[in-house]
Amino acid sequence: MKQLMLLFYGLLLSVSLSAQNKSSLSNKRQLVDIAGTVGSSRGTVAVSYVHNWKIGHQQRWEAGIGARLTSSFGIKQQYTTAPAKLARTNTTPFLIVFAGQATANWDTLTVQRPWANAVNLTANFAYNFNDVWSAGFNIDLIGFAFGRKSAAVLTSNGITRTEPAATVSHFNALLTGDLDYGNLNSEFFIKYRLNHQWAIRGLYQFLFNEYKTANIKQIAPDGTEVDRFRNKANNIGLAVAYQF
Repeated sequence: MKQLMLLFYGLLLSVSLSAQNKSSLSNKRQLVDIAGTVGSSRGTVAVSYVHNWKIGHQQRWEAGIGARLTSSFGIKQQYTTAPAKLARTNTTPFLIVFAGQATANWDTLTVQRPWANAVNLTANFAYNFNDVWSAGFNIDLIGFAFGRKSAAVLTSNGITRTEPAATVSHFNALLTGDLDYGNLNSEFFIKYRLNHQWAIRGLYQFLFNEYKTANIKQIAPDGTEVDRFRNKANNIGLAVAYQF
């Protein structure tokens, strides 16, 4: 798992450095961005810094890195069994995205008032159709999280138990699909530039949040004790960006 992470981040760094070195074909774009999204009884607010390099002969492509703080909150959100070996039928990196869901292994943790704050490095990609319109995506890579403890209810085979102090998972890492850890934000977006400095984005967000139990655990069919539970959210929203 560590080797996979090092390979992924090494490739990302190589792309960024290659783009930066080709100064005759590219230039940089730096911006800050504030985004808000809503979903079913939940929402997020995110603040990002993005440093992209415009690449390609016509400089229509952008790739870069950044940092993002995502605050997510909600009411009575359901979190299911997180470890990939229990959540999915196949745990091969990348291919896990297409694996079946092993719902027979899932328990549900209902967190009454979740609130998580994730600080992550990001990878950012975009394509500029013209001077006004562009589209792209971004994804969290690695970081840490903190947030509010909350009462929760763990449901297993129709039996409920109360967790008085579920906590936010503190470590975040992109490992693909349900191999991921912690709290990760990704966005697909369309951007419209109002002028040289200001732009607005319409976005679709896919969000992973994790809470951990402190006093009770799921006992999986194979005997594994589980304290990590994941919520996957699909949200829509708007953002405002300011370019330096």
